[in-house]
Amino acid sequence: MKKRALSALLCLALCFALAGQAAAAEGGVSFTVNGTPLAEDVRSYAEDGTTYVSYGAILFALYPDATAVWANGRAEVAAEGLTMYLKPGAKYIEANGRCLYVPGGVRSEDGVILVPVRTLCQALGAEAVWDSATNTVNITAASGPIVSGDSYYDAEDLDLLSRLIYAESGNQPLEGKIAVGNVVLNRVASPLFPNTVADVIYQPNQFAPAGSGHLSRTPNAESVVAAKLCLDGANTAGNALYFVNPVTSPGSWASRNRPYVATIGAHAFYA
Repeated sequence: MKKRALSALLCLALCFALAGQAAAAEGGVSFTVNGTPLAEDVRSYAEDGTTYVSYGAILFALYPDATAVWANGRAEVAAEGLTMYLKPGAKYIEANGRCLYVPGGVRSEDGVILVPVRTLCQALGAEAVWDSATNTVNITAASGPIVSGDSYYDAEDLDLLSRLIYAESGNQPLEGKIAVGNVVLNRVASPLFPNTVADVIYQPNQFAPAGSGHLSRTPNAESVVAAKLCLDGANTAGNALYFVNPVTSPGSWASRNRPYVATIGAHAFYA
């Protein structure tokens, strides 16, 4: 589990480092795919350190035989080895059963869907390099689309993490669900706690649902999405190892003894 979580974080960090994005946005960004400049203009802009790009031109340059249709309120993409869904307003892209975090949400402007370049590259199995001298994003095909969720996620970890997230934060916003999952995975990675998802969750006197039978409840869809996002490296809780509801647990041990990290929804998180 440690290696898998670390791999996800490294993938996000290495997939695309877009230095100087604000300056690039002012001067206009160009794109190449496998060394060939894209013939058509690609809509893009930088916001809070993230470059959004219209996905279509890059998709079809990498996968000429791809299809993209609008159905069920989202763009549904199919290509060899790839199934991808992009829903405006959603805070993630779904690709081959994986969920990739988009904190600012998938955008739609004048009927054009825009997503963060590095997230799109991860889904499409591409590598991207920013050339600051020419304001160009150079995108190169790698070994194929993103590995499927069935292969990437440990099924037992995903199921148990989804159930814990649902039991602890099923009524919380997506960011809060992710944060609860982060606490579990942070503990897995910490020498202070057991080193598997199951052992962390079932450690005595840690997570109330583990002892109350509430983990038997089927998680809702967003709790499963949150678990996938966590396993793919999404993090909203930093290095938090504890969380409490300050309304139902005022003066908790964590609030008195551990560094405060953030409050997300109904929960306060501590490292």
